[in-house]
Amino acid sequence: MNLRDLEYLVAVAEHRHFGRAAEACHVSQPTLSTQIRKLERDLGVELFERNPRHVLLTAVGEGIVAHARAALREADTIRDIARLAGDPESGSIRIGLFPTLAPYLLPHVVPKVHQRFPDLELLLIEEKTEVVLDQLRAGDLDVGILALPVHDDQLHVEFLFEEDFVLAVPADHPMDPADELVTLAVLDGERVLLLDDGHCLRDQALTVCKSAGADERSGFRATSLETLRQMVAAGVGMTLLPELAVQPPVPPSDDIRLIRFVEPAPHRRIAMFWRRGNPFRDFLPALAEIFRDLPAGLVRTGNVPTDA
Repeated sequence: MNLRDLEYLVAVAEHRHFGRAAEACHVSQPTLSTQIRKLERDLGVELFERNPRHVLLTAVGEGIVAHARAALREADTIRDIARLAGDPESGSIRIGLFPTLAPYLLPHVVPKVHQRFPDLELLLIEEKTEVVLDQLRAGDLDVGILALPVHDDQLHVEFLFEEDFVLAVPADHPMDPADELVTLAVLDGERVLLLDDGHCLRDQALTVCKSAGADERSGFRATSLETLRQMVAAGVGMTLLPELAVQPPVPPSDDIRLIRFVEPAPHRRIAMFWRRGNPFRDFLPALAEIFRDLPAGLVRTGNVPTDA
């Protein structure tokens, strides 16, 4: 048994098809099939149920594939450690971000990362918070950029910034146009448009709404921040948007009025997370500094308690 055999095994498990697995591994199907059969003979068990249409893992195959994935991750870690010992600013770093942050933060930081570390490859994954955390814990991601709080003693937390929420209302909303700053009391009794379940912004906005006496608008839940924005522009209702989502390079909308809150404004706290044993751990604080270095006036940085 060798690592290449494990790669073939995992590929068949993921694609449920020998031909597609062989294509993904850049080998011929006979070569891959022969190695899988050899692996089964060496182990003395059948790993797959084969039929003309698709391939199914056996019960014992499920358990072995899980360990094969772990072994391949450990092999990647060994390679990373060896490579980083010679050049800590090269290689690939897999970063997970949640959807209401990634499109608005990355345009500010990715060009700076490439300028500062030209040999560093960023592999960016956009997923909901729980998926990012699961992949981070499993070793499928090196870094997660998430909203606080996250309670996991196995993860190092590097605070990045605080980002205020902005009230977005239709341009013809009857709210006094002279109101450039408002208190949370303006939400009292309102029905606010929110995202669907699973988005951390939904939970953050709900917390703000409940503290202000507002509630969710029934019968509507958006699947993205851009859907929320379009619904506000169409006059359906109001919502809370994070500051980065209303600043360039995001274009303004003549159909939406943005109103900021007096201090202390409702906000979210963003941090970078990585496993304490991550081979990049000595390099990642320098990367975090770039993610923290945003244009003046967008966010607040500094020493903010990570459990707040």
